Amino acid sequence: MASAARLWRRGGCAVRTPLLWGAPKARLGWRRQVASGRRGGGSEVLEQSRFFRRGVAFSALSYLSYEAYILISHSSVVHADVKVNEVLDQADYLYGSGETEKLYQLLEQYKNSENAQLLWRLARASRDVAQLSQTSAEKKKQLIYEALAYATKALEKEKSCFSVHKWYAICLSDVGDYEGIKKKITNAFVIKEHFQKAIELNPKDATSLHLMGIWCYTFADMPWYQSKIAAALFSTPPSSTYEEALRYFQKAEDVEPNFYSKNLLFLGKTYMKLNNRKMALLWLSKAKERLSHTEEDKQVHKEAVELLNSL
Repeated sequence: MASAARLWRRGGCAVRTPLLWGAPKARLGWRRQVASGRRGGGSEVLEQSRFFRRGVAFSALSYLSYEAYILISHSSVVHADVKVNEVLDQADYLYGSGETEKLYQLLEQYKNSENAQLLWRLARASRDVAQLSQTSAEKKKQLIYEALAYATKALEKEKSCFSVHKWYAICLSDVGDYEGIKKKITNAFVIKEHFQKAIELNPKDATSLHLMGIWCYTFADMPWYQSKIAAALFSTPPSSTYEEALRYFQKAEDVEPNFYSKNLLFLGKTYMKLNNRKMALLWLSKAKERLSHTEEDKQVHKEAVELLNSL
């Protein structure tokens, strides 16, 4: 259970493969048959079932050969499952350790993978490398688009994982920075839909709740010229309120207190917008006092200090 809890905190899905969670072998075998059918290996099984229906019996040698083939096939799938889980464990360790570039180098080897768990992590790693200060503007753009491609493929492979929806929405939002305000507003509906789906699949993921709060805050705080573009594009343009944003930020904090400096900052900023000076002071002070571990934390600290001085 401890490992499962760590996985939720990292933003992964509760289940990777049946093998990791000690599922009964019979159930595992059934899953493998389904998987092999998708890869095209199911034709052999279908062909042999036709032989059985026609009353054709295997010889003892043929039967034993068939059983050996099945055992070898299952063994290779188990090995593949173990390898994937080992890579995921390595990836989660590197992510938790802040080894951004090492994580990207590890996962980039699997960029042609069909595994959604590897792909959404690769999307996240690509985006994280893009955010590094030493990454050039040209490389950043390339990585942002690559991240969206990985997240899109992950979504095609697995729609029941909250992290897949969350990182698809994040990456789609990032691409909007390169495609203009019209495209960004057009994508806003899709982004909101996937954040909401992530929350539906895992209501206890503080990050998804925070990001939904950011979406609401952004459209509550939209400049007039952007509102005009949105009204021209849609009969019902994307919109929200500070009250709605506050609910998501507060829910995120309730789920995992003090999990993210930026959530503390936005609680303070939202209360400022709602003219609640007392609560704004409380949350901005918390953002200021929180220890800085990353460049983003330092930026949050700086903004919190500036806002407190303005109150």
